Amino acid sequence: MTFSERLPPGRLAAHLSGYRMERDFLGRSAASVFRLEGEGLPALYLKVEAAGPFGELDDEATRLGWLKASGLPCPEVIAREGDGERNWLLISALPGSDLASAAALTPLVRVALLAEALADLHRLPIASCPFDHRLERRLPVAKARMEAGIVDEEDFDAARLGKSAAELFAELESLWPGDEDLVVSHGDACLPNFIASDGRFSGYIDCSRLGVADRYQDIALACRSIAHNFGEALVQPFLRRYGMPAPDPARLDYYQLLDEFF
Repeated sequence: MTFSERLPPGRLAAHLSGYRMERDFLGRSAASVFRLEGEGLPALYLKVEAAGPFGELDDEATRLGWLKASGLPCPEVIAREGDGERNWLLISALPGSDLASAAALTPLVRVALLAEALADLHRLPIASCPFDHRLERRLPVAKARMEAGIVDEEDFDAARLGKSAAELFAELESLWPGDEDLVVSHGDACLPNFIASDGRFSGYIDCSRLGVADRYQDIALACRSIAHNFGEALVQPFLRRYGMPAPDPARLDYYQLLDEFF
């Protein structure tokens, strides 16, 4: 993508004066992400995505506004634009580094910060959250993504490689849990989506999938992320710190399976 292709229109472009852009490749978002820095200017992030039914930037902007109003730390939405072909979202940068790359902190400290951040989020009253991500709503979205051909079968977890998206969706339907322990869920609770500064948690990022869901939506992805980044040995310290020393393996597997579609 050239600079001219990613230059946003209208009012948003005025915010970019004096900034230089650098592509940020961390994460698996379908949006292109750029870090903006300029002398004497606060760091920003610009996200760009193709407009369409599976875009997430409008969702992210709305959820960041709600999360900040709820009193939890997250980026500030500075501007958003769309021209029918692309959507742009400009947000503030949080201080510090994400928990996957915060090398100044030990892995044990990082998983403790993740556990505490999730516990704080999960304590928000679900009645106050307008975003419904319960399974009865998320499975139809997963099916729509599959039917649109945007589920990457080559990116499935190792245990599921070689299976088709249709096979996995059939498993989702047949294994649907009987109930849900509802919380306000981040929706993509992987280490790179949580920021720490000076040894303290400084905020949630990539919140486009935040909504009311089973707490295992977050716990399952957090456990997988910890095992991938630090090894299985730190999964149990994370669970103890969160307050779930004996998780349900079937629910962990189910929500990791669901994530294959997003």
